[in-house]
Amino acid sequence: MADIGAAAGITGSAIYRHFDGKSAVLVTMFDHVIDDLSREASEIVASGDALAILRGLIATQVRFVLRDRTLAQVYHNEVANLPEEDRHRLRRKQRLYIEEWVHVLAQLRPDAGDATVRALVHASVGAIQSVLFYQSGLADDQLAALMSSVAEASLFAPLLAQGDDPRSAFPRDYPRNPRPPIRRPGEDTPSVRLPSPTKPVRS
Repeated sequence: MADIGAAAGITGSAIYRHFDGKSAVLVTMFDHVIDDLSREASEIVASGDALAILRGLIATQVRFVLRDRTLAQVYHNEVANLPEEDRHRLRRKQRLYIEEWVHVLAQLRPDAGDATVRALVHASVGAIQSVLFYQSGLADDQLAALMSSVAEASLFAPLLAQGDDPRSAFPRDYPRNPRPPIRRPGEDTPSVRLPSPTKPVRS
């Protein structure tokens, strides 16, 4: 509360002149964040082709996680402790936000059913938010580029039939059991080019 008050130019205790308690402060903050994300998503969806829209949605989520990391951490930790009515309302806003992703991805993945598209979207958003609770050691621009790439790869992950070996989704030259290369003193470490996960697999 002291940090919030300082940012607003007042003391932490003065916040409670405007809010009933800590939960009311958190609800207001979370409402503001989700509303901003939903507004950005609506603006992105209104312009561009489907792939450009999807990449725009990824970019806004990555930017949110890196820019508002602390607030996002608080949300994950505190949302279950909010009053039930507020919690359900916030969850509903989240679902509507996710629906923007689902609608766009469904256009790009006609091979996937509704349940699969939703699972892919949640996997993508989850991949982005996975960086909230650890320090990667990467600069923000590097981490943003990496998370954007991982998020897009998650959305276009190849589909497997039940019982299929997950390794069959990769090209035949993909290293099944990669071993570290033997390197002699003075030699450069050889690089291994991995296949693009978004490239369709040919049998």
